[in-house]
Amino acid sequence: MSVEKIDTLIVGAGQAGVAMSEHLGEAGVPHLVLERGRIAERWRSERWDSLVANGPAWHDRFPGMEFAGDPDGFVAKEEVADYFAAYARKINAPIRCGVEVRAVRRNAGRPGFTVTTSQGVIEAERIVAATGPFQKPIIPPLVPDDAGLMQIHSSTYRNPAQLPEGAVLVIGAGSSGVQIADELLRAGRRVYLSVGPHDRPPRAYRGRDFCWWLGVLGKWDMAAPAPGTEHVTIAVSGARGGETVDFRRLGNQGMVLLGRTEAYRDGRLSFAPDLRQNLDRGDENYLSLLDEADAYIRRNGLDLPEDPEARRREPDPDCVTKPIPDLHLAAAGIATVIWATGFAVDFGWIKADAFDERGRPIHQRGVSVEPGLYFLGLPWQSRRGSSFIWGVWHDARHIAEQITIQRKYSEYQGKAQRMLQEA
Repeated sequence: MSVEKIDTLIVGAGQAGVAMSEHLGEAGVPHLVLERGRIAERWRSERWDSLVANGPAWHDRFPGMEFAGDPDGFVAKEEVADYFAAYARKINAPIRCGVEVRAVRRNAGRPGFTVTTSQGVIEAERIVAATGPFQKPIIPPLVPDDAGLMQIHSSTYRNPAQLPEGAVLVIGAGSSGVQIADELLRAGRRVYLSVGPHDRPPRAYRGRDFCWWLGVLGKWDMAAPAPGTEHVTIAVSGARGGETVDFRRLGNQGMVLLGRTEAYRDGRLSFAPDLRQNLDRGDENYLSLLDEADAYIRRNGLDLPEDPEARRREPDPDCVTKPIPDLHLAAAGIATVIWATGFAVDFGWIKADAFDERGRPIHQRGVSVEPGLYFLGLPWQSRRGSSFIWGVWHDARHIAEQITIQRKYSEYQGKAQRMLQEA
């Protein structure tokens, strides 16, 4: 059987893989991108129908190409996928779709890796795992399968018509959970939302989007999360032109807010008595950003309009003043549970000693402890913005530089070896 050989193999053709291909191409590094589906497949097939980007078009893009349309708008998911496909064509990225990478193994006694794919074997000097942070949906083993409910992860939710009649419980109030819950409420469903600890930035303040504020305040470039905040849930939305997530407003509109989901027994779910605490923490995060923005405006003498409405607080709905400790799901008419509980990494296809006890890559800015192996698109890979569209582009540039450096060392080793053989 013939074995294909390549200098650098990129696994995944989402935003990370396309960015990596651009920088390797500019550096003159021969490479190949393998994608098991289509370019940016997860944007097409693992998002709900009405999803739009959570950042405005002027911000959430690569430097080399703008989105068509309103730069302050929020781009629909299909347009995001089309953008990456068009970008790949623009840079002539060598992408091969419909090929699944099944295993990557370090070669014994010689450099590089052997890659087993659905279409044969490839040998590569280097591997870039560009599969991103959304790999394995997490559904906690809490509610048994025989509980008489439809249970799905947020990644398989598409629209309200997909669900059976009845009330819906959404567990997890990050950006996905709150947007799905809001869509279901607007569709006339009875909606329960389990709210855990979260940050709640303003969508916009004093005429500027929060993405702009995080930029000028230096928060996108934070090199590491503050202690205890590594996995803080962020509640933000670009839906309907962009709006600030306000859980109290949703409660006053009829959504039933609950504390963090804790346990299931005999048809009942119990919830932690932390709903008010979680809402207050979100408010603190929200107000702290407004305060920092006001200080920045004063310090730099900017002429931005006052926004007193941003500090108005909605009254507490009944579900906050009288929190619900537990629910009998059948009695509440709940027919569907949507788990908006995030994702875990899944690098089981990489057979290398490059991961910690939880299966997370051990790396420095994407450079693995396993020589020749690189990771791209991880949360906090180099900074807060690493897993965002524009952030992954900058991380890809760093990895391309590291690959270029290592290729020069390899070239020197090859020349030195040949000189010894000829002597």
